[in-house]
Amino acid sequence: MSDGRSSRIIVGWVPDFPVVAAGPEGPEPVAVVHRDEVVACSAAARAAGVRRRMRVRVAQSRCAHLRVVERDLAAEIRVFEPAVRHVEGTVMPRLEVIRPGLIAAPAHGPARYWGGEPQLADRLVAALTEVGLPARAGIADSVFAAALAARTGAVVPHGGEAAWLAPYPVGVLGVPRLAELLRRLGIRTVGAYAALPEAKVLARFGAEGITAHRTARGRHDRPLAVRADTEAHTVAYSFEPAAGLLEPVVFAAKTSAEQLHERLAAAGVVCARLEAAVELADGRTLSRIFRHEGRLSALAVAERVRGVLQAWADAGLLDTGGEQGIMRLALRPEQMTTATGRQSALFGERHTPEEIERAAARVQAMLGHRAVVRVELGGGRGPADQVRLVPFGDLDTGPRPPDGPWPGRLPTPHPATVFPHWLPADLTDAGGRQVAVSGRMALSAAPDRLAVEGYGGAPVEGWAGPWPVLEWWWDDDRSRRIARMQITAADGRAWLLVVEHGRWWAEAHYG
Repeated sequence: MSDGRSSRIIVGWVPDFPVVAAGPEGPEPVAVVHRDEVVACSAAARAAGVRRRMRVRVAQSRCAHLRVVERDLAAEIRVFEPAVRHVEGTVMPRLEVIRPGLIAAPAHGPARYWGGEPQLADRLVAALTEVGLPARAGIADSVFAAALAARTGAVVPHGGEAAWLAPYPVGVLGVPRLAELLRRLGIRTVGAYAALPEAKVLARFGAEGITAHRTARGRHDRPLAVRADTEAHTVAYSFEPAAGLLEPVVFAAKTSAEQLHERLAAAGVVCARLEAAVELADGRTLSRIFRHEGRLSALAVAERVRGVLQAWADAGLLDTGGEQGIMRLALRPEQMTTATGRQSALFGERHTPEEIERAAARVQAMLGHRAVVRVELGGGRGPADQVRLVPFGDLDTGPRPPDGPWPGRLPTPHPATVFPHWLPADLTDAGGRQVAVSGRMALSAAPDRLAVEGYGGAPVEGWAGPWPVLEWWWDDDRSRRIARMQITAADGRAWLLVVEHGRWWAEAHYG
């Protein structure tokens, strides 16, 4: 009988790999960003106060000489692919690429070959170091714990995962909304969460919470095995004649991925891994395995295929003389399990039909992640603060709760139009001088004429205010001191004006 060690997992991790892929790291601080958010930063940038998930503007305010690099996932795959091939050829023959810079593989067989788990971890680190990648490795009973152990190069004892995870903060479980709620309830460590009764966790936090709870307890329930033929769900595309360019293969990968998703959905299954294989005209076959878990869209699959193909082309693997070109592309799902669906109303979210989710995901794949948004109410004093546009599929992590109190909040009626960017305005007195607002909220003179860029000018008929707003005064990066006024003009328009640093702006229009 097996003692359970056959399920041991080893994870190899290259810290800050997006920075490594962006170019040689020197003394200059570097931050790799995606959608205006830092996804990785160099040691020099961290020493200056830059952190992951930080907005670019905040990061630049903390580090004046920060070099900002836009993330290129295809380039990361190309840079990492030679390291993957080297590990396959020198340490273990088959592994999974979780993402560029992070790989996982079963540890039982390789550990027996290399003389034990610590020796296997040392060999994996050495192999990655041989190709110029500073790496760490961790071993545990699950991919989650092994990836966490790789941060410190630890080997978690078999069966001791729960005790090893106990001191970590609940944020490592990877469920931000759940972690935020647990912290508000005073549950701050994984061990404290694991100590809660399972039935209570299921009743209060639902399927997502119970999955995290089992992870915290070191329990890894085996999913229901599906008696399905992997080859029956494989999608292949043949090229006649052989494709010599990469773009047709990438296009075929996206089309094939859509067909694969449709087949899996029709069968009621989801795959944990996806193998992309190409057959070359000279008879060779090249393949790469990606972790899927139902999260990769057709476009995401195509991007990964593009990155791997480009890496193979750069390494000369697609051009070895004789017959050239790609004859066949195949996408093969692995480790299929029952698609259990998900429960999405545990924390107040509205249920979204699957057809809408699929349509929104396709639009986002074509036009960008922020192309489809939903409206969420938020807290704040101005009209622009009280509505947030959250990308579809993202959790609303806005820091301002809609319920107050919000002293100084603008009263109703609300403006008809809130400008995404304030419009320059001029508010002058009868002598043509700009109206100023003192620190005691006193006007230098009665407003006589208002001109807003793009709307022309008109005499002022009435006004209300000014009202002061002082926010985030304790934070140099976010502090704001402004005053607001409501102005009605002779042309029938009504405006919400803002004065900041002596300049007037139009924030909103009442119609």
